[in-house]
Amino acid sequence: MAIKVGMISLGCPKNQVDGELLMASLKDAGYMLSDDVGLADVAIINTCGFIESAKQESIDEILELAKLKEEGRIRALIVTGCLAERYREQVMEELPEADAVVGIGANGEIASIIERVLGGERVGRFPEKERLPLEGGRELSTPSYFAYLKIAEGCDNRCAYCAIPEIRGGYRSRPMESILEEARLLAADGAKELILIAQDTTRYGADLYGRLALPELLDRLCEIEGIRWIRLLYCYPDLVTEELIHTIASQEKVAKYMDLPLQHISDSVLRAMNRRGSKAETEALIEKLRKEIPGLTLRTTVMTGFPGETESDFEELMAFIRKVRFERLGCFAYSCEEGTPAASLPDQVDEEVKARRAELIQEEQMLIMQEHGEAMIGKTVTVMTEGFDRYAECYFGRTEADAPEIDGKVFFTISGKKPQFGQFVKVEIEDCMDCDLVGSMIEEDAHESAE
Repeated sequence: MAIKVGMISLGCPKNQVDGELLMASLKDAGYMLSDDVGLADVAIINTCGFIESAKQESIDEILELAKLKEEGRIRALIVTGCLAERYREQVMEELPEADAVVGIGANGEIASIIERVLGGERVGRFPEKERLPLEGGRELSTPSYFAYLKIAEGCDNRCAYCAIPEIRGGYRSRPMESILEEARLLAADGAKELILIAQDTTRYGADLYGRLALPELLDRLCEIEGIRWIRLLYCYPDLVTEELIHTIASQEKVAKYMDLPLQHISDSVLRAMNRRGSKAETEALIEKLRKEIPGLTLRTTVMTGFPGETESDFEELMAFIRKVRFERLGCFAYSCEEGTPAASLPDQVDEEVKARRAELIQEEQMLIMQEHGEAMIGKTVTVMTEGFDRYAECYFGRTEADAPEIDGKVFFTISGKKPQFGQFVKVEIEDCMDCDLVGSMIEEDAHESAE
């Protein structure tokens, strides 16, 4: 009888894609895949190790799976992903419940590692990070109508607070033809939305082609039949070029949505973070983006409590957020990560101060998003249907302005034919509740009807 393998994948979509590649390789090797890790013979936990809260979540999940192993419900427990890569010896020593602890470079060897573990061996395997598979079949963990498309791995930016270069290695772009081939396969399998991801999507191609090739990649992805939305995440602001702005503005399939993680706006804090660009350059870029891409949704991420952040720096950040009025914004308190330059900086900010500053920004952003939402009342939007809420007795989905998992939803009622999940519909907005839009479906999307 075939051995069943289940996986829990934590952290970002980039890690999620790694897990999808890993599970497809196991299927190819003859293992059965289980959606319920508790019913599997072998449990794999694909961990995150980016910041303290993510590390704790990974450890908690490992210990939960260890209980299942102790009860005899699973035979083996394998730890991979960023936590395993970053804390190799510590995980091996402090979590003896793990039968294998393997770095990201060993993902391509996972079938043989399982074989060794089931043979009674405890495995620690940490080959070069660059051996992490970036291509191959994927066992999608997203609904069929959207998929993440990883276009590069690693990072060269060396922000003072970030351990990603240590965990993932240097920036390396995937060949364009390989990305396009994967996108065609995803479209053939029903994907209508592709979400482009990397540690820094705007750097794509610089290492491989000696130029920033993201605009060309977008143009070629737009030629693929069946794809309706192409969404950009993780755009580093100083690499947003005129050519990229023109491509987003002119290509109908490229979502008028840009995720532009800024982290801060105070020039002194940005310098301490080792972030390129200044407040003046950032403000000029945002003005340009909004002028040249009508209807653009801007998302950003900011950090409070970086070492040396004064009350004045924080007030400057808050004033900037009030002025720019980002459609989408996430905020988190600085996490002191060992091995990063920021960990040894003087003037570390008190934990309570960091948390309170983050809370104030989140409260301010909720007000801004509610106002953005109320301005949508009476308008008609295109929504990708994603599910049915049994409690609210209505359907829900996302607009072009919303990335899955991180942004809001549109809840809508219907009066006629039930929409399929993944189907695009037109919804008239009638209300905004807790930053989510509420409305009524008025028709099937014309573009959808024509297909």
